[in-house]
Amino acid sequence: MKLAAIVLLTVLAHTGFVGSRMLVSLYAIHRQAAPFTIGLLMALYALLPMLLAVSAGRLIDRVGTLRPLAWSGLVLIAGLALPYAWPALPGLFVAATLIGTAFMVVHVSLNHAVGSMGTPADRAVNFSWFSLAFSISGFCGPLLTGFSIDAAGHRPTFLLLAAFPAASLLLLYFYRHAMPHRHGPRLESGERRIVDLLREPRLRGAFIASGLLAMGWDLYTFVMPIFGSAIGLSATTIGIIMGSFAAATFTVRLLMPVIARRLREWTVVSAAMTIAGCAYSLFPLVNQVSLLMALSFLLGIGLGCAQPMIMALLYAASPAGRQGEVVGVRTTLLNASHTLLPLAFGALAALGMGPVFWLMTAFLLSGSVYAQRQRTARR
Repeated sequence: MKLAAIVLLTVLAHTGFVGSRMLVSLYAIHRQAAPFTIGLLMALYALLPMLLAVSAGRLIDRVGTLRPLAWSGLVLIAGLALPYAWPALPGLFVAATLIGTAFMVVHVSLNHAVGSMGTPADRAVNFSWFSLAFSISGFCGPLLTGFSIDAAGHRPTFLLLAAFPAASLLLLYFYRHAMPHRHGPRLESGERRIVDLLREPRLRGAFIASGLLAMGWDLYTFVMPIFGSAIGLSATTIGIIMGSFAAATFTVRLLMPVIARRLREWTVVSAAMTIAGCAYSLFPLVNQVSLLMALSFLLGIGLGCAQPMIMALLYAASPAGRQGEVVGVRTTLLNASHTLLPLAFGALAALGMGPVFWLMTAFLLSGSVYAQRQRTARR
């Protein structure tokens, strides 16, 4: 029941978050924003998380997950509702910052909660079930956002999305006693050096692989609304295409508890990067909706199977009492790339979508080679 409650809470909070990324992009396009401006908006989702994630992880190690989840849920609701009251590009900039920062705290808290459950042998399976929540919300968020935009407009859709984290707060209240308290022995502040975590080979390898996979995930979220609008697709159609990506992640994660018991983590990570890289290489060559859905599904298969394995690798290598901090370091590294890459890809989009997709292909295929080396080194 505890894991089920965490999964449902994640579905509700992440639906608002992932829907907002599509909604903010399409609303900015509706207001005649350039690709670079959209890239800046997506970067703002990650700017403060990049700076604050380690501190958030340390706080969660110290006080547990309940209070951080409650306060970040309130900020997430406020960020989602803001563009309804302030329907202008500056309002979107503020909203993106609030939404991204609040969800960072939610994400670190929930990962910490799942990692603290069960034995180390159960961890990959627990994270596989947990990852299903992101697949469900990743499917529902864009699809619901697209239908709502076409039916009611952009501004009411912000309020609709805000209702989901509001429901998650209600659920948190009823399950507040199930949330874990401080996990592991408390360390003195002088002992908590980030550089020590980065020097650990097992952690460093997982951090690098996690960053590359997150780049692939975030690029899709950033580029698909722009690419779909450029070839004349409606918001509903873009939502359906992005929903096929989420449906694939859901499908593969249903199988992950079985896969996690049969294959080693680095084997799955290497295969994930190869599949995702091949899918990205084909996107610029098609514009038919059915083919875009098929490629999105293939990409979702690749990217969807890796996250539970990455989190299992991180928790297995985490020092005692620093699990939240390790998740915070991972979040900082991911958001550093999330901050810079939308700006870089937004500028590169001026040359067309092809260079953007093919550069991501090169990153992912290189990452697959790196993961194969990590697998060999761990034998």
